[in-house]
Amino acid sequence: MQKNILLVEDDKEISELVASHLKQENFRVLTAFNGEEALVIFRNKEPDLILLDLMLPRLSGMEVLKEVRATSMIPILIISAKGNEMDKALGLGFGADDYISKPFSMIELTARVQAAIRRATQYTSGNNQTTSQTLNYLELTLDLNTFSAEVKGRHIQLTSKEFHILKLFMSNPSRVFTKEQIYHLIWEDDYYGNENVINVHIRRLREKVEENPSTPKYIQTIWGIGY
Repeated sequence: MQKNILLVEDDKEISELVASHLKQENFRVLTAFNGEEALVIFRNKEPDLILLDLMLPRLSGMEVLKEVRATSMIPILIISAKGNEMDKALGLGFGADDYISKPFSMIELTARVQAAIRRATQYTSGNNQTTSQTLNYLELTLDLNTFSAEVKGRHIQLTSKEFHILKLFMSNPSRVFTKEQIYHLIWEDDYYGNENVINVHIRRLREKVEENPSTPKYIQTIWGIGY
């Protein structure tokens, strides 16, 4: 089934180039050139994934990200200028699934888009199952069918990446994972020292599941090794 991608990029040359390539890869591409237009298309067309530039007119990419995340767990990949670590950290912190730095290759872009859609499909496919399957640790419960989490009976809203990181940890409660292993298993990509990506997701997870994130009992750091 053909997937719909919302491409939000104010540079028309880049937009046309990316859209043309994605169409060749059998995606249907919806384009927006400012933040307000992006939200209108998102609400009316329900795309399967958003490629989101941060530097947008009318409404910034970060504002678009926050608005979308208020109601949806759709995969969001940020595409933005290379080297701005603060924007990268903020974008991931607000719930983006991945960050692609400009300039990027079309092969890399396609691979990341396909991986994000594949993960999202896996994320929702459990809704058709009828047998209950949960993971439990202390007061934390992860439901693999409904892809939901609870702490002390309180529902926690997770992004697809956060869910899969938590599932990895809860499925292997006695194992320590290096950042490289986490990145390879969750992002399904080679690790190029992307420590900040892992750090931001772990921090966000702790803020959601830990009573006191500074002294975590669920996700613990093993200094010099990983989590």
